[in-house]
Amino acid sequence: MFSKYNVIVVGAGHAGCEAAAAAANLGSKVLLITMNMGTIAQMSCNPAMGGVAKGQIVREIDALGGYSGIIADKTTIQFRMLNLSKGPAMWSPRSQNDRMRFAEEWRLQLESLSNIDFWQDTVKEIIVAQGRAKGVITSLGIRIEADAVVLTNGTFLNGIIHIGEKKFGGGRTGEKAATGLTEQLISIGFESGRMKTGTPPRVDGRTLDYTKMEEQWGDEKRGRFSYQSIDLPQEQRCCWITYTNTNVHDTLKEGFEKSPMFTGRIKGLGPRYCPSIEDKINRFAERDRHQIFVEPEGWRTHEIYVNGFSTSLPEDVQFKALRQIPGFENAKMFRPGYAIEYDYFPPMQLDLTLETKKVKNLFFAGQINGTTGYEEAASQGLIAGINAHQRINDLHELILKRSESYIGVLIDDLVTKGTEEPYRMFTSRAEHRLLLRQDNADIRLTPLAHQLGLASEEALDKVKTKISKSDEIVEYLRKTSVEASKMNPILEKLSSSPLTQNIKMFNVLTRPQVNIWNLAEANSSLKDLLADFSEEIIEQAEIKVKYDSYFDKEIEIVNKMKKMEDKEINPHFDYNQLISLSKEAREKLIKIKPRTLGQASRISGVSPADVSVLMVHMSN
Repeated sequence: MFSKYNVIVVGAGHAGCEAAAAAANLGSKVLLITMNMGTIAQMSCNPAMGGVAKGQIVREIDALGGYSGIIADKTTIQFRMLNLSKGPAMWSPRSQNDRMRFAEEWRLQLESLSNIDFWQDTVKEIIVAQGRAKGVITSLGIRIEADAVVLTNGTFLNGIIHIGEKKFGGGRTGEKAATGLTEQLISIGFESGRMKTGTPPRVDGRTLDYTKMEEQWGDEKRGRFSYQSIDLPQEQRCCWITYTNTNVHDTLKEGFEKSPMFTGRIKGLGPRYCPSIEDKINRFAERDRHQIFVEPEGWRTHEIYVNGFSTSLPEDVQFKALRQIPGFENAKMFRPGYAIEYDYFPPMQLDLTLETKKVKNLFFAGQINGTTGYEEAASQGLIAGINAHQRINDLHELILKRSESYIGVLIDDLVTKGTEEPYRMFTSRAEHRLLLRQDNADIRLTPLAHQLGLASEEALDKVKTKISKSDEIVEYLRKTSVEASKMNPILEKLSSSPLTQNIKMFNVLTRPQVNIWNLAEANSSLKDLLADFSEEIIEQAEIKVKYDSYFDKEIEIVNKMKKMEDKEINPHFDYNQLISLSKEAREKLIKIKPRTLGQASRISGVSPADVSVLMVHMSN
């Protein structure tokens, strides 16, 4: 029935979709297996993309030839750039999306790729021979052969859903769990663990009183994720903010004795930075209210996502507590919130390519690796799909450095440090975040994508133009002075000290209060010059000027670290021969098998003294 495939992708969530698309676009014949063709790219939790650090990841996916940014742009109902009051390293794009349209656009996109076939079924077993993945066996008993397999099982592996004292098997509400795979992988020698995540109740928007809530509109000048020219929806929908109160908290506490989290029925660890509402009122007992974001699920549906009210309490307690939130007095629930426990595989069992160390040509991506979030999953899927294709064609693998992408930070953290709780990306995790901004993801990564064959010549030319044109503006600012007499009235309005003489515009723009349009107001030639450039290019030029000295320092640090990052370690190196290493370091190095000295230095338990021992040995 089935011919042999190059790559089989198991699971069609965000990781699976990106993995299948990447491998197919590189030329592999791909089979995408999903339990339900109707839930491809389902937004199981919040119908939103991006956010702090996550928005940077979506832009990086786009720069590398992935589709998450394009699909998000096509289905956006509201767009906001977060943290604009801070520096550009913190600016983070976020979109609220139409849940149904998002899944539809992803399916249409995948179906447009001729190299992808689809099959609705459950994978029960990986075919392994001579230490390599050779295909899969499905619940229908069908044996399908392939050169490589990518597992993106999300929360489905032995998933258990909890609502109060009730629990039942499921990968998410209304869908069955996947069984068999965990047990097989453990029998091969993989370690597994349990994690937990949750989701809030959904309510009928027609039953809410929005006059009691704060309006939250999107940006007037709406942005985008994709660097491609995608037609964006012209209108935006409003979101709202309301708050819990002590009555809500007291009602929720009534259900604590039936909470699966507090009674110990849930064993897996949940996401630290996205706690349930019961966890919040328990951990932050001193607070008398918590913020609730009221977010529409699409253009045509009345369903509302109650962001900030994730819970696994009994449904009657959820309902009673919801109705005490301002604006929710007459709310009707569409479905209750719930928690879900599922299997994951500690990611230190992976190489930096996301290939497993125990079985060659087998790749893991997404929540199976202990991460949380669509963006983190999608980026792993993209890298796994690329590397599955590269591996079976004996091509150079793609490993992104920490200094060149958030995706590189994410994968390095997972593989080198591991995680015992759902991993979420933050800007603080990236030591070089000033270089890893959302505005320059195309400059950093599109040339790489072009080399791989995932970015077109047109996309590369667009990046080259962006660089050359922004540099042209910067050079003009370096060479051209602004008259003090024309600039000083503007500086006075900005509460910035006046100029005592004419000065180069570059120097004036380094002042935090001044933007490039203030300079243009005082210099008509600059105003005329800027008229020929796009907002994106002008913004890039302004960032280059304002952070010029900081960029130089950051690049200097990266270059100093480069010697360690590039110093490769033989994967078969015998650490037992180095008696000067600490026992813990030796054990961790043998287990993780770091690729480079830089990666070794980030392993928990490997001290600077241990790194020095390695450096001395490797220099001999």
